[in-house]
Amino acid sequence: MPLRIPDKLPAIEALKHENIFVMDESRAHAQDIRPLRIVILNLMPLKITTETDLIRVLSNTPLQMEITFMKLKSHTPKNTPIEHMMMFYKDFDELAGMKFDGMIVTGAPVEHLAFEDVTYWPELTQIFTWARSHVTSTMYICWAAQAGLYFHYGIDKHLLEKKMFGVFRQYMTDPLLPIFRGFDDYFYMPHSRHTEVRKEDIAACKELKIIAESPVSGVSMAMARGGRELYIMGHLEYARDTLDKEYRRDLGKRDDVDMPLNYYANDDPDNKPIVRWRAHANLLFNNWVNYYVYQETPYDIDSIR
Repeated sequence: MPLRIPDKLPAIEALKHENIFVMDESRAHAQDIRPLRIVILNLMPLKITTETDLIRVLSNTPLQMEITFMKLKSHTPKNTPIEHMMMFYKDFDELAGMKFDGMIVTGAPVEHLAFEDVTYWPELTQIFTWARSHVTSTMYICWAAQAGLYFHYGIDKHLLEKKMFGVFRQYMTDPLLPIFRGFDDYFYMPHSRHTEVRKEDIAACKELKIIAESPVSGVSMAMARGGRELYIMGHLEYARDTLDKEYRRDLGKRDDVDMPLNYYANDDPDNKPIVRWRAHANLLFNNWVNYYVYQETPYDIDSIR
């Protein structure tokens, strides 16, 4: 797809090796098209990995999109070179006066903290408030989904005894929703979290609709404001080896992390992980961009309210 991303972003070369088409800014400027503006607030510690993961799943629509990466002024990442951040990211202050067709807010490794104890919580909630009037549709992923549900609807997260870790079968509560167009009867979603938002708490909020869930991993997707807010508790954007890297990182260091379920062939960590979620991940992001961003956003982007 004609996905406009900054020249020299490392994800470009990585995805070309995966046979995924992306277009750098230099070539995109030659096309006389109003691209969809998508802003990504990347809170993950491994920024470059997350950039690649998200661009991969955004790459299967014929719509041209212009990707902007947002960073927090109140937080300095420790695992990404400062040169990378300066070259490819912009502070919220620089973007606050702009409107965007879509926004993605990623997870963050801070779920052990109360939301108000996260050092960048004040700036993050400012962005959450801003998104409601400056973005057509916002997708919150994993911890960001929990944070968004807490800030917008007062629904708190709860600590799990054992990490919810693995790839779990999900069932749609309303298969006719556009976000699920083309889906099979069920789909798989990777989960990697130490906390949960309980079904009964979401169900008690009239403004929210549970749209996918699992008998094992619980609520996986919720929607609000007619699709202007989408909350995803897992990680459809994850690459094949992401859970494996997390498992080996924590092996022998934590007693609340078991082997990821339904992930390795024959549930043997010596075997290669099986990808069960990629096709539905591509379809879900394609449906989000088409039906909740492109079909809903005004041509005059400044008229977003």
